[in-house]
Amino acid sequence: MATDDAATFEFCQVMTTCSSRADAEALGRAVVEARLAPCAQVEGPITSTFWWEGAIQVEEEWRVVLKTPTERYQALAQHIRDNHTYDVPEIVSLPILTGAPDYLEWMRSETRPS
Repeated sequence: MATDDAATFEFCQVMTTCSSRADAEALGRAVVEARLAPCAQVEGPITSTFWWEGAIQVEEEWRVVLKTPTERYQALAQHIRDNHTYDVPEIVSLPILTGAPDYLEWMRSETRPS
């Protein structure tokens, strides 16, 4: 089932990809500045193989990994859509089942809206 609705988990990890390291770092910084995630981790380069406009594409990309309280997911996903260079950016979320209590509290406190 495809959905943009948050599940019942308190925290989630959200991933997207960008076409360059500079774009990935700029997006990560914008997300953190907006307090939608307490940190952004940029990984790469990675090689992505995918269908686009009727043909298989192979491109170098950079992954941005974000963790946030699930209640902030909708705002985070919208921020990614609004600030991404892709027409259809990857925005996937995985539940965080458990974590160190002090780390989870840090995530919660750093993503409170101002």
